[in-house]
Amino acid sequence: MLRPWQTQLWLEHSTGETIHARLVNKLIEDILTGRLEAGALLPGSRSLATVLGLNRKTVQIAYDELIAQGWLVTQAKRGTFVSDRLPEQRMSEQYQHLLAGAVKSDLDRMELAPLPGKEKQSGNDGIPDARLIPYELLARAYRRALIAASRKQYLGYGDPQGTIELRYALQRMLIQERYLHLSSAQICTVRGSQMAIYLASRVLKPSDGVMVFEELTYAPALAAFEEAGFTILRCKTDQQGLDVTHLQQLIAGRKVAAIYTTPHHHYPTTVTMAMERRLLLLQLSAQHDFYIVEDDYDHEFHFDSRPIPPLASLPGAERVLHIGSLSKVFAPGLRVGYLVASAAFIEKAVQHILMIDRQGNTLTELALAELLESGEVKRHIRKCKKLYKTRRDHCVSELKRLFGDRVRFHIPAGGLAFWLEFSTQPQFNLAELAAEPHFFVDRQSCSVRFGFGAFTEQETTAALTRLLSLVS
Repeated sequence: MLRPWQTQLWLEHSTGETIHARLVNKLIEDILTGRLEAGALLPGSRSLATVLGLNRKTVQIAYDELIAQGWLVTQAKRGTFVSDRLPEQRMSEQYQHLLAGAVKSDLDRMELAPLPGKEKQSGNDGIPDARLIPYELLARAYRRALIAASRKQYLGYGDPQGTIELRYALQRMLIQERYLHLSSAQICTVRGSQMAIYLASRVLKPSDGVMVFEELTYAPALAAFEEAGFTILRCKTDQQGLDVTHLQQLIAGRKVAAIYTTPHHHYPTTVTMAMERRLLLLQLSAQHDFYIVEDDYDHEFHFDSRPIPPLASLPGAERVLHIGSLSKVFAPGLRVGYLVASAAFIEKAVQHILMIDRQGNTLTELALAELLESGEVKRHIRKCKKLYKTRRDHCVSELKRLFGDRVRFHIPAGGLAFWLEFSTQPQFNLAELAAEPHFFVDRQSCSVRFGFGAFTEQETTAALTRLLSLVS
């Protein structure tokens, strides 16, 4: 069976004078805080060295040192695991506070089933290709979910927070792949990311202060908060994402309820928020006591380098509302997403779910939980990433061939769309272009967001040729 998720490590903020010391310290920290639970399988030394860009010998020496100290154990032909018992030796002061605040993971108690807004939104602004769905695999998972649900009498009213099987599966994925440290009580499953955004707009109150959005933003999210009665402020962005300097000026002397942002691949421009800005944004959140709504809508699709960890995984992230979706992994019609927040915030969100939805789709949640735990979701993502990268590179070639220097764009490191800026004022009918199903148009800057993920190479060429005909 394919390992569902491989534990990721981020060493940039780890302490230590050498890379070896930083790796050792990071592993100990993750063990003490509970991110690496007892019995967790670590990546092989070769695999971890490749991911971190290190010499394999450096990783092996770090593993050997932690094995000697009792943090790790090795099993022949199986791999290296976190020890079931922490070493008896006195811990350094550096780790005492971590142990004191460690949250016991509840994965050991897991019982798995046996088996539109005011701005125009395009129909294809970066959606996945539904033709890639592993239909037979999904059908088998649904069949097993139906049998399990019937036998366990799961087909009545259930937990509005989502089935415990899916929340445990998401918990494991978020801990290992996204660097988060959380319990299943901090996860609420929803019918796509838009429902999570709506819940956030209802739990937060206009009396808490204004809402801040980026100048260009995801229109349905903006509409949700506007309809909830919030006053909206717009913050500038640039090639490093949200302009935190402008944000500081914007919120000076104001009460702020929250900031909505898409830091991984900004919507619609696709740029990634720099780490320095992420850390400063978190500091401002603590200083001014506002929430950060982090819409991580396509984290899975990153092609060229290791993605920067989400805001929710960084120090000072207590007031981050992390939103993700499995709809981007498969297809928009498969409505499953999740909201990650404090347990208290989740409890308030659940009260709203009871009024509008009662609970999610038990069969879909059980089926996806099985696919997550078996590694099939990871397998599907890996297959799609390879194909989407090929489609992205073909799009780059066609943009250069068809438009030359008439269009400026950066090659997105991830996501399923391009942001095209015309170097000169184009001569076209905006209404006609906006009516096309393939493009999202920003009327003010005359820029176009083109989603390439759902198109074959031939379809991409046809769509871009159509765009060329509208701007000539």
